[in-house]
Amino acid sequence: MTAPAPDTAVRSLWWACRVPGLKDPFDTAHLRVFYPARPTGSDAERLTGELPADPAGAPYPVVLLLPGINVGQDAYRWLAVELARAGLVAVTADLVGELFAGSHGLTPAVDLEAASPAGWGSRPTSPLIGALVGALAELARRAPLEGLLDLDRVALGGHSAGGTVALQSAALTPGVRALFAYGAHTLVASMLGWPEGTVLPVGPGPPVLLLSGEHDGVIAASADRYADDDAAAHDPVLRTFRDAVPDAGGASAWARLAGAGHFTACHPHDPTTARGFLEETGAGRDAPRPLLGRLVTEFCAARLRDDAAAGHRLDELLRPPHPGLLAVHRR
Repeated sequence: MTAPAPDTAVRSLWWACRVPGLKDPFDTAHLRVFYPARPTGSDAERLTGELPADPAGAPYPVVLLLPGINVGQDAYRWLAVELARAGLVAVTADLVGELFAGSHGLTPAVDLEAASPAGWGSRPTSPLIGALVGALAELARRAPLEGLLDLDRVALGGHSAGGTVALQSAALTPGVRALFAYGAHTLVASMLGWPEGTVLPVGPGPPVLLLSGEHDGVIAASADRYADDDAAAHDPVLRTFRDAVPDAGGASAWARLAGAGHFTACHPHDPTTARGFLEETGAGRDAPRPLLGRLVTEFCAARLRDDAAAGHRLDELLRPPHPGLLAVHRR
C-alpha cells in the first residue's frame, strides 16, 4: 500500500449505533470516525464543512480505539488524528452504561459474564466491538466513506479497561490483524470465579503491542482486585506479555515508557472523572505522549498497510538504547 503524504488532511464524522444486549437507554454508542480527506474547495464543503475522503489511499484499514472507564473519547482524539495522518481510519466512541454495583458512567461495555470461567471464549468480552464494526460496515455504504474501508484489516486497541477487553476479544473478532493496549493487562479478578493470579490468554491471533507507564498509579491501586500477592508485586502488563501473549517470532512487543502514567494516553486529561487522582499529572506525565503515539501509529501502519518503512521505524524505536523506553521485550 502507498504511504500517505505527511501533510494529509484529517476530517471526522459522527455516528451512532445500538449495542446489542444492553438495556435502553444505556444501549447507544456515539462514535467519531477520523479519515484522510481531500479538500476540493467546492461550495458544498464551504456550506456544510463536510470534506470527501481521499480515495488515493483506499481501501483504508481501520483502527478501533476502546476507552478506559469514565474517559471521554475526546481524550483520544490526538491519537486518532495521528493514525488518520498515517493512512488509517480511526474510530473512537462514547457509551454511557452500567459499570459495577449499579453505578453508571462511560464504559467500553465490559461483559463480566463473558470474562467468567463459564463464559470465557464464547464471545468477545465487550459487545461494543461488534457494534462498532457493524456501524463501520454501514458507513462503508455511505458518503464520504463509501467503498473506501477495508474491514478485513482491523487493528483493535485501547486504553485501560478498553485495552483489556481488546486483548481478551481480538481472537473472537473477525478481521483483526493487529492488537495494541496501553495501561492494560489480562490478570482477572478472583471475584469472577477464576483461581487467584489467573492471567487470561491473548490469542491466538495477530501481533501484539503492549505498552505500560513507569508510574501507573491506577494499576498499582488496583492490585488487590486480583488477590494474589505475587501478582501484585510485578507489572501485570509485563506479566501478561510473558505469560499470555503467544510467541510471534519477534512481531509482538512490550515496552515501558519512562515517566509515563496511566493517563499519559489521554489529552486533554479530565480531572473531574476517572481515577486520575491516584497519580501525579501534568507536564512530566505528558512528555512521553508523542513517543506513545509514534509506537502505536508505526505498529498499526506496519501491520495493517504492510508498510515496510513504518516497520523499520518501529524497530528503530524498540531497538536499544530505545530512548524514552525503560525496557523492551519482543517475542
